Amino acid sequence: MAEIRNPNLQSQGTGGGGGGDLRSLFGIMLLTMVILFGYQYFFKPKEPAPRPQAQQQQTTQAQNAMPTGGASPVAASAASGPQTPGIVAATQCDLTIENPVYKITLTNRGAEVKNWVLKKYLDSTGKPLDLVQQQAAEKFGYPLSLFTYTPALNEQLKQGLYQVSGTPKGCGSFAAPQSVTFHYAANGVDVVKTVRFDESYVLTIEAQVRQNGQVVRSLVEWPAGFGDQEELVPPSVRPMRKGQTFTTSTFAWSIDGKQDYEAAGKVSGNATLDNDYEYAAASDLYFTAAFMPATPSRATVVTLRNSILLPGNLEDPSRTKRPDDVLGVAVGDTSGLTKVRLYAGPKQLELLSTVHATAADGNTNGPDLKSLVQFGWLKVLAYPLYLALRYLYEHGVPNWGWAIVIITAIFNIIMFPTRLKMMHSSLKMARIQPRVNAIKARYAHMKVTDPRRAEMNNEMMALYKTEGVNMYGGCLPMLLQTPLFFALYSMLRNVVELRQAHWAWISDLSLADPLYILPAVIIVSMFVTQWITPSPGMDPAQRRMMAFMLPVVMGFTLAHFASGLAVYWATSNVINLAIQVGINQSPLGREMHDLAAKRAAKKSGGVKTIQGKR
Repeated sequence: MAEIRNPNLQSQGTGGGGGGDLRSLFGIMLLTMVILFGYQYFFKPKEPAPRPQAQQQQTTQAQNAMPTGGASPVAASAASGPQTPGIVAATQCDLTIENPVYKITLTNRGAEVKNWVLKKYLDSTGKPLDLVQQQAAEKFGYPLSLFTYTPALNEQLKQGLYQVSGTPKGCGSFAAPQSVTFHYAANGVDVVKTVRFDESYVLTIEAQVRQNGQVVRSLVEWPAGFGDQEELVPPSVRPMRKGQTFTTSTFAWSIDGKQDYEAAGKVSGNATLDNDYEYAAASDLYFTAAFMPATPSRATVVTLRNSILLPGNLEDPSRTKRPDDVLGVAVGDTSGLTKVRLYAGPKQLELLSTVHATAADGNTNGPDLKSLVQFGWLKVLAYPLYLALRYLYEHGVPNWGWAIVIITAIFNIIMFPTRLKMMHSSLKMARIQPRVNAIKARYAHMKVTDPRRAEMNNEMMALYKTEGVNMYGGCLPMLLQTPLFFALYSMLRNVVELRQAHWAWISDLSLADPLYILPAVIIVSMFVTQWITPSPGMDPAQRRMMAFMLPVVMGFTLAHFASGLAVYWATSNVINLAIQVGINQSPLGREMHDLAAKRAAKKSGGVKTIQGKR
């Protein structure tokens, strides 16, 4: 599985000696590094193009047309016009709504959410996770606040004291299901917001704002960030965690059944997009706030992108600071009467598959939210891998780390025939290598650009065909395993189940190994495997260099990735080492060793050079 083609195997290119191996290995390493660190950036979809009539808005009012049907509290309360008497609460108070998965605390000042505690998820201190990122919220706004295109009006809406009505009689603590209405009217502004809670992660919000009797286009927003973005917490408050990483933020959407997403760095801040949005979401790695308009054909979306200055090194607050993107999103209705559903919770695939956006016919059977878990271009492999791991976890292996170990062992067993085929291919190449070298020697005096060198290639191809050698046979395992490796990397990096999942000495499989034990196992196992693998024809000095360099590069790289991926790689290396020991004791392995020893002795002038331990 996590097997890089052994650099000690006989060269299968057209170059002489072991140079082909070295060039091939460097090529594989370079390709692996480039893909590993950059593939997500090269395959990102572009930002959705708004409809021609939906250019960026810089207006303070929405369309005057109002929906004719329905008798919602919002529409009924806000229709009174500029003569509406002042409606202001006497004091500020909090209202808490609780169900099995969350505990949400709202304040009547601004009719906003102060805390959105997820009961089944913890922060790094072991307390239930507050989905509201307090540092970002204090600076850019709290969830369920209202967004308009007039800063002064936004401030009034956030500072107003709303009267509370609905199922709860006033402020206090209540169990879901509940329906709460906030009403505020002062200085020509009349706003009504109703929030309905059930026993799931989904809320329904309905809101309308009028100013001097005119409907104002207003959107419900999740202004910025999520509570697990602990890099935003001041160092004096944030607990230090070894290997703590920055979370990635994305803007995701679905239009006409087509899902896409954009990385934070490519999102335009305060851009208005009017389109048939089935949902629009701000997400980080493990959590999301996804708004689902009740009428996609009238949806209006504003992308919110802000930044906070953070130290370049989280463990050294004195380091030079750099801006870190914090994303949010606001969603409304072009009619001025906004009605949306909001899923705010974990990006857990089973949950997301049960939440559907509103379809064009008004029914909630539109696209589900599974695409918010962004497996990337290898989703076709990553998703089945996730299902296999989850099946193991739910059927007798109640630990994600051990599930990774078992699935790795299964895949190594499945891939064993390709490894054996690679060894047979390398042995065939080793047997005919003297004849290959003889052909090269006859053309050595010719320049590379000499047309007659084509005859050398023809002779070599004819030799390969006669002897039944596939010069690319040794590449088969790499071709099969590389997509699998990156699919597993994408899967392990994105599934919320690995967040704070324990295994052995590791307390969080989504973070790097704090003790660097797994990277050490990777380095040692790769070195030993390469050292005992026969390498006929390869220069001993070159072999020693590669036996040390490749394991160090891979160990160092995986020391900074999620330890779940390191568990996979270390397990695969240990299994490959055991397989290689067995192959060395087989007739195939003994013949490879004998050929390696003879070639090494010939190159060293008769002095025997060991080319791998049995």
